[in-house]
Amino acid sequence: MNRRDQIQLTPEEQARFLQEQQKCALATLDKNGFPHMVAMNYAAKDGVIYMTSYGKAQKVLNARRNPKVGVMVEAGKRYAELRGVMIRGYCEIIDDPKQVEAIAHMVAGRPGGPEGSMRPTALNPEVLKKRVIMKVIPEKIATWDHSKLGGKY
Repeated sequence: MNRRDQIQLTPEEQARFLQEQQKCALATLDKNGFPHMVAMNYAAKDGVIYMTSYGKAQKVLNARRNPKVGVMVEAGKRYAELRGVMIRGYCEIIDDPKQVEAIAHMVAGRPGGPEGSMRPTALNPEVLKKRVIMKVIPEKIATWDHSKLGGKY
């Protein structure tokens, strides 16, 4: 078995890892083709990543122009502790008010809730009118858990 196979997360480990973490890095492509990377709160459900943002934010404009995105969730301080999931996929922008409200509450309702992971004002109905949902549908996923190597590289 090669090292790549050794460190992969199982589907169950991947789902649990995504539920345990709070933040991800979202990469979109700007109008010149350069990466635009931002930290985002997210929720994962049925293999899909959901985030909320203002509809006029640069990341949203980028995803509308080119829906190819990258998402990375990583944890660990030392190399031997690193665990993560990298998703390459397509971002669908949802602006239907009922869906925005429901999904924004799902993102805010994760452990840590609105007080810890989202500003409480983000769920204000007036603010929600300006927000959209960024739904990332995975095309390719890479995972790693360096602790599975037992300190041997």
